[in-house]
Amino acid sequence: MNSIFDEARAAVFSVWHRRWLALAVAWGICMVGWLLVAMIPNNYESRARIFVQLDDVLADVTGVPSDGKRDIDRVRQTLTSAVNLEKVIRGTSLGNDITTPKAMENTILSLAKTVKVESQQENLFEITARYGDGVHSDAENAKLAQDIVQKMIDIFREENLAGNRGEMTTSLDFMNQQLAVRQKELETAEQKRLAFEAQNPDAAGGGLSVLQKLEASRAELRGIDADLAAAQSALAAINGQLAGTPKTLPGMASTGGAKGAYAQAQADLNAMRARGLTENHPDVIAAKNQVNALRAAASSEGGPSGTPNPAYSSLESIRADRQATVMGLTARRAAVQGDVSRITSQQITNPQVVAEQQRINRDYDVLKQQYDKLLQDREELRLRGQVQTEHSAVKFQVIDPPTTPRGPVWPNRPLMLLAVLFAGIGGGVAAAFAMGQLRSTFATTAKLERALGLPVLGAITTTLTDGGRDLRRKRGKLFYAASGALAVVFALLLTAEYIQRGLVA
Repeated sequence: MNSIFDEARAAVFSVWHRRWLALAVAWGICMVGWLLVAMIPNNYESRARIFVQLDDVLADVTGVPSDGKRDIDRVRQTLTSAVNLEKVIRGTSLGNDITTPKAMENTILSLAKTVKVESQQENLFEITARYGDGVHSDAENAKLAQDIVQKMIDIFREENLAGNRGEMTTSLDFMNQQLAVRQKELETAEQKRLAFEAQNPDAAGGGLSVLQKLEASRAELRGIDADLAAAQSALAAINGQLAGTPKTLPGMASTGGAKGAYAQAQADLNAMRARGLTENHPDVIAAKNQVNALRAAASSEGGPSGTPNPAYSSLESIRADRQATVMGLTARRAAVQGDVSRITSQQITNPQVVAEQQRINRDYDVLKQQYDKLLQDREELRLRGQVQTEHSAVKFQVIDPPTTPRGPVWPNRPLMLLAVLFAGIGGGVAAAFAMGQLRSTFATTAKLERALGLPVLGAITTTLTDGGRDLRRKRGKLFYAASGALAVVFALLLTAEYIQRGLVA
């Protein structure tokens, strides 16, 4: 423990013995360090927050979707691009001293490192700009940081409100050009189809292909067959009802006698036929024989023959109408069957014509679909442009305007000045101690004993005369004055820094 204490005393004595060297090194390090710190320009930072609300009620009502959120994200991501930063430079005093493209490029690269656009929430953005240049004063640097943020806000507003309208106009012009091209192609295809139908009248079908016409004819034929079967069934039913209905009704005079018996026999025969009995049925044969036997007697008997049956006349008119329906469906079926046969034979005899018609119709249909789709997109785009122009969905609001910097954010000059002071003192102490280690002297008798291996009987202290003591006191005063001057210089630099900050604020 004593040896460690002795070593510490020896080190302190060695440094104190060479204190002028330590003080000179400290002064040198402090002067150089403080000069370098003074050359570092103060960087001032300005911040602003903006709120962008997306609320487009009109777009929801019209059904036209709005791309406001996508546009805002795009602008936010490209706000710090080289083009926008050049606008910032030319819109502030940064561009006053820029005369060459190389200088502009260097300024853009430097500014891109200090400008940030961050999204704090979904619709809340923060713009931060930091600027510091040794060419300008601190007040000018603080004003430039604020101007940069304000210019960024102006660009953000311009890109979202005015930029979309120009982009919409460009998009509409492009859509109109594409529509004009598609319209010419569609007219050419239409003329080609009309010329083909004029050369091949049998293949004309109003834009339908041969296969489409054939399928349509077959579907129509199936419908006619179903309607014809239903009409024939209805005609058979009315014929059965008509067969069981007498033509005349017996009058008062013909209730008895041969005519009455003949009418009753005729009614019985019709009733049997109405029940579905064939002509070979025994009852039908017997009824027919009775009718034939009574016919001659009824014809020879005088007197009234009865009145016409109105039900029979009504059934006859219904039967005539249903017969006409059956005949019309039969004729229509024959015509459609003829079309099917003609189209089928055309496919067999002229396959090249059929293939050409299908190709022409296919090309026309494709062009027509493309034209209709472009026309619909153009109208939606035009409506969206009107909505954005007259009822903008973007509500732009500056929550926090660009702040005025009150003090530099970098560097922390007081801390750096203090660090340089400590570095100077430490450097001086280290230099004095190193110089003592390089000299071949012994600070204590113990070191001398260890070095020589011989016992040391004693040590002689330094004895000074009165003149030497006066000289030592003078040198001590000079040392303390020089050390105090170093502290005074540090205090003056610190005071100047705070005064400079106060002038900016």
